[in-house]
Amino acid sequence: MGPLNLFKGEGNTVLRRLVQLYLGLALYGFSMALMIRADLGLDPWDVFHQGLNSLIGVSFGTVTMIVGAVVLLLWIPLRQKPGLGTVSNVVVIGLSVDAGLDVLPAVHALAPRILLMVAAIVLNGLAGGAYIGARLGPGPRDGLMTGICARTGRSVRLIRTAIEISVLLTGVALGGSFGVGTVAYALSIGPLVQFFLPRLTVGEPAPRSSAWSEA
Repeated sequence: MGPLNLFKGEGNTVLRRLVQLYLGLALYGFSMALMIRADLGLDPWDVFHQGLNSLIGVSFGTVTMIVGAVVLLLWIPLRQKPGLGTVSNVVVIGLSVDAGLDVLPAVHALAPRILLMVAAIVLNGLAGGAYIGARLGPGPRDGLMTGICARTGRSVRLIRTAIEISVLLTGVALGGSFGVGTVAYALSIGPLVQFFLPRLTVGEPAPRSSAWSEA
């Protein structure tokens, strides 16, 4: 039975979308915390967040909320419209990453750190596909990705990877740290989102236009 057949009726579809949205957002923040605890390099956006954190001195989660709000301004020329998921993204991910850091202990041995890194990247891709697929509005950063895809007709894989690399370089310039996990994330997150998104889109098939094709 496919994922779209698990819930019957319009009311249950709405419920499915809400549950998927908030579980996806919470998992996204938790996967960020896993990446931080792995200590093998942050994902590109978190390198950027860390660089800003060193400048303004607020909690990591608060920095993600601030950046999310600012990125929304970039939606204006892309004619993207925010939704419930967009507003929720700004708040829930920031709270979730702070909560994850509170409950996850520091890990020192290399093998479990590698496992944490791999789990963080895969769960991040799954979470991104889940909350975007709920179709209640992508997060600020993912709305930037989908907006550029729609305007250019290029693939999620290409656009997401280009954004991640650009953000990484900016974060390093601001003093953020990076490592092998950063490179692994930057190269794999686009393909992972492209894999999970069609399988988790609720209510209608994910777009089959060139935006979702091989670039």
